[in-house]
Amino acid sequence: MIRNLYLKNSLLAFLLILSVAAVLLLRNRSPFGRDQTSFAAEPAEGITRIEISSGEKNLLLEKKGEKWLVNGKHEARSSGISFIGHTVTGIRIKSPVSPGLFEELISEQKTEPLKVRIYENRKLLSSFLVYKTNSNIYGNIMKINERSKPFIVHLPGFEGDIGSVFSTSELYWLPFTLFRLLPSEIESVEFENISDPQSSFSIQRQNNLFVLSGELNYEAAWDTSRVRRYISYFTQVPFENWAFDLDEEERRKILKREPICNISVRETTGARLKLTLWEMTDQATGLNDSDRLWGKTDNREELFILRYFDIDPLLKKISYFYPE
Repeated sequence: MIRNLYLKNSLLAFLLILSVAAVLLLRNRSPFGRDQTSFAAEPAEGITRIEISSGEKNLLLEKKGEKWLVNGKHEARSSGISFIGHTVTGIRIKSPVSPGLFEELISEQKTEPLKVRIYENRKLLSSFLVYKTNSNIYGNIMKINERSKPFIVHLPGFEGDIGSVFSTSELYWLPFTLFRLLPSEIESVEFENISDPQSSFSIQRQNNLFVLSGELNYEAAWDTSRVRRYISYFTQVPFENWAFDLDEEERRKILKREPICNISVRETTGARLKLTLWEMTDQATGLNDSDRLWGKTDNREELFILRYFDIDPLLKKISYFYPE
């Protein structure tokens, strides 16, 4: 009898241990299976390397000391690094995608995935595939690997396209900066007003002083402090984003339109950059956008988007430099 009681208690203890182990195992598993859904990276101290590739395109973001470098050459845009770091550690599954829907949205469209690999030093923290699509507001469908289940993945608290942050374009990761010049680095500025040519002007360095000239003649002398202030605006001129989503037809239409102005800056080193601006049209209303412009420089083919708030200090007429 004692033997039977001992066996019974041992069996109960074994079943209890087995039940606890099962609870702990299930607690750490996703309803879809952890090996199918472990998208988010969990670094012990911090991410140090991110690789993004698609076909023959490869991009490397790597932390060197306190800086992040793009492909080992250029310092990366800090806001871009901050956002991708927040994204890859915070992404969560929003909803599963059925095999039929994946076939319709991805396979039939022949959408090539981006391969993303995240490291902390030499340790691989996370690896997944990103299929960019317009089928959802988050801009992506993701899979751990080609044979795993597909999911719409999002960043909780951010209702936007997180797919856009996974880019193999080196331009995307560089600072969104048009001009970063001290007055001592500027030799001349030419502002061409297309709609009102007489309002155009140029500023030339002469004997370490900036001299204003233009077609209109004023009786009063121009204000030297306003000229110096205008030159100082080139210290930091950002733009909002690259217009990578523009198709070739849209791009050609913009380039064929008459621009509103050209701004040419020549540095003391001899380097020269010409910025051309076009008004942006709201496709829904047909009206000009009062907040943003299209822009292009003569050293790149890509168009970008600027806010009036950032570029407005440079959009002056020659009358600005004369006393009222």
